[in-house]
Amino acid sequence: MQTIALIAHDGKKDDMVHFASNHRALLTQFQLMATGTTGARIAQATGLAVERMLSGPYGGDAQIATRVAEGRVAGVIFLVDPLYAHPHEPDIQGLLRICNVYNIPLAPNAASAHLILQGLAIAQGNQTVAPCIP
Repeated sequence: MQTIALIAHDGKKDDMVHFASNHRALLTQFQLMATGTTGARIAQATGLAVERMLSGPYGGDAQIATRVAEGRVAGVIFLVDPLYAHPHEPDIQGLLRICNVYNIPLAPNAASAHLILQGLAIAQGNQTVAPCIP
């Protein structure tokens, strides 16, 4: 079973919970990992099992980047808040770079996350992917 990483900046955590709730049926087909608070909120709202890394500013983004480099992550959904600066910007850029180096799909918003999630589900053999609202 493939793994999807879920990350959301503070200003996008509600959007991530909404996304996970709307796509719960598809997300059950994957192992999920997430940064600390994001993972806790997704698990609480959806009942999905989520492996939680550290919070992003404390190294969670770097932990996920390591898993990407090891070939253990099939896709990353990282809902980015483009309107605010983030103190751990080097870790964020590092994760983006690693996804590019290893050709791992990365979604910075709900619309692209929807497409990546459906594509990965189809690649796993799910030919009956139902449309969802991003």
